[in-house]
Amino acid sequence: MADPASWGPVAKHPAGAPKRGSARWFKRVAGAIAILVALCVVAGAGAVAYGYSTTELPNPNKDFETATTFVYWGDGKSEMGNFAIQNRQPLDFDQMPDSIKQAVVAAENRTFWTDKGVSLRGLARSAWVIARGGSLQGGSTITQQYIKILYLNSEQTISRKYRELFLAYKLSQQKSKEQILQGYLNTIYFGHGAYGIQAASEAYFKVDAKKLTVPQAAVLASVINNPTAFDPDDEDNRPRLLDRYRYVISSMAQTGDITAEQAAKYSRGLPKFPKVKTSERYGGPNGFLLKMVEQELSTAGFSSSDVQGGGLRVTTTFDEDDQKAAIKAAQDTSEQAAKASGEKESGLHAAVASVDVNSGNVLALYGGPDFVENSRNWATTARPTASTFKAYTLAAGLENGFSLRSRFHGSTWYIPGDKTPVRNEYGRSYGPSVDLTYATAESINTAFVDLIRQLPDGKDKTLEIAEKAGAPKTRGWDTAERNIPIGTPEVSPLNTASAYASFANGGVHVAPHVVKEVKDAEGNVLYKADPAKDRVVSGDVADDVTFALSSVVESGTGRTVSALGRPVAAKTGTNGVDLANGDNIVNSSWFVGYTPQISTAVMYVAGKTGSASLDPYRRPGDSTFFGATYPAQTWLDYMQTATDGQDVEKFDPPAYVNSYSQPTYTPAPQPTQTETTAPTSPATPTQEPTQKPSQTPRPTPSESRRPTPGASGSPRR
Repeated sequence: MADPASWGPVAKHPAGAPKRGSARWFKRVAGAIAILVALCVVAGAGAVAYGYSTTELPNPNKDFETATTFVYWGDGKSEMGNFAIQNRQPLDFDQMPDSIKQAVVAAENRTFWTDKGVSLRGLARSAWVIARGGSLQGGSTITQQYIKILYLNSEQTISRKYRELFLAYKLSQQKSKEQILQGYLNTIYFGHGAYGIQAASEAYFKVDAKKLTVPQAAVLASVINNPTAFDPDDEDNRPRLLDRYRYVISSMAQTGDITAEQAAKYSRGLPKFPKVKTSERYGGPNGFLLKMVEQELSTAGFSSSDVQGGGLRVTTTFDEDDQKAAIKAAQDTSEQAAKASGEKESGLHAAVASVDVNSGNVLALYGGPDFVENSRNWATTARPTASTFKAYTLAAGLENGFSLRSRFHGSTWYIPGDKTPVRNEYGRSYGPSVDLTYATAESINTAFVDLIRQLPDGKDKTLEIAEKAGAPKTRGWDTAERNIPIGTPEVSPLNTASAYASFANGGVHVAPHVVKEVKDAEGNVLYKADPAKDRVVSGDVADDVTFALSSVVESGTGRTVSALGRPVAAKTGTNGVDLANGDNIVNSSWFVGYTPQISTAVMYVAGKTGSASLDPYRRPGDSTFFGATYPAQTWLDYMQTATDGQDVEKFDPPAYVNSYSQPTYTPAPQPTQTETTAPTSPATPTQEPTQKPSQTPRPTPSESRRPTPGASGSPRR
């Protein structure tokens, strides 16, 4: 290194003046950056030129072909059904009405008529999302969407996005905007098996495309965004479809295609949808399963085009033998009830939902006899839960200081300030007080209303337990506190089976699901189910709930299912409703039960909306349609097949939580007058009839799956 003295004198710089060394360093760095940028520009230009010159446009009339998506039963081998419909009727541009052209452009790509066919902003956003580990985002131009449709490639990579970019730009240079929009509207998937606007017009409105009104065109432009989520055949989709429809109408007004007055008129509501015959692919009771698979794939991020024609291999959670058993049990029992009563079988609706306790796999589901004839899935339809909701009040009490030995009112009593008596069906008395185990076994209303009243914030705590267990809040959850444990809240059979499975699973809820795995046509795994798991109650509380529910089968209202010959925890439910004319009817009847491996819920309702009286279908000799009769029979018939070949496991013994530190029992005042009138509360579950258990010998249960409380093993929280 040279001696610093040889560098010569150093001139002083005025304060604030840039130093020469810094200036030279900055110039060098700036120069290097400029060179790198230039090289990148040259290289990028070369890459763009190369990509542009080597990318060939596909022929939409030749290359647009769909590949069948196959759906398999849980074994991954036996085919359950498939999604592959190529219902496409191409139209010339002049044959397409202005309404659909305007609606689609307004909804999907307002700059379509002036852009170069690509969205650099959308590409940059996609690159950023992918770099952070996310999936490709929407926002593509109509031209880019058209290119993606032609290739049916759902690969989530930047390279695919760049290829789409080159093709879109090249297409925009070689084809007119009219030709591009024509191709797009002839190939885009609208749902209902319809590719292209002509097929979609017929599938949704039973009209030729040229006759589409502005509101009808706006609906079709809306469903393009997500044909499954915006399918109007599913009543649950109507609110979100209406929101999207109003967005399209508003966009058309902003682009000047319709006036503000027209927009206000059209936005009042969706146009009418005529009844259109559904694809026979969904025929029969298994059509409900295929629809559920389709919906879950959409939730998992698969587009409707992927599902309907992407060549996927979908393995479901459904067990073929269990499904056959569910269908047979529901249909045989419904037929028996109809014949015995002389009523039409079509007015009685059975629902069965069965889930694996540990995995959340939906093993079987019966939502109705034929999806094509009636697409309402009764197994996913929420209706009043009757006394099956008592399980959540029981769990809330055990979680908050009470025990199975805690005692509550066994006979009619009054809530201070409320003139309506709390009573059991037919005014039955079980003595001054009963413990929670007996109250559960006999489904004693007075005890459970007493429990929820004594429990601080009892209503909120009960509803919180129910939601955590897997019963989402729907109608009836805002009812008076006294009506909560007797089942005014509505829950579907599928969610009820899943919620009860939480108690069988040591207090842990596993989200129910119907798709186990998805592979592409080459066998590459695209998706594996990973259901959410949440702690609902402690393991000890779950054991106590199970013990109380086991007493329902051993000595209570559900003794008929003891014929299964293995440990069962269950609850009956019969929902009584007082009508304005003074009559009392039963409008839902339940049997929900689980073994250590399987949880199954059975519900019966009547009438078009599932709110009519079940009483006309009651078993001969019974006063009403009890949950311990036909629902329990359906449950037993199904479970005999579902549990066949499984180990006979026993439940863990009760922990008797809080038995030595429970709250002091403080009963409410007893009635001081003789009861002369029936209660006027909106819902009154009935007591179940006493039945003699079958004398089927019970196999010796195997050892419990989980350690006995207090024994060695992993602690449970």
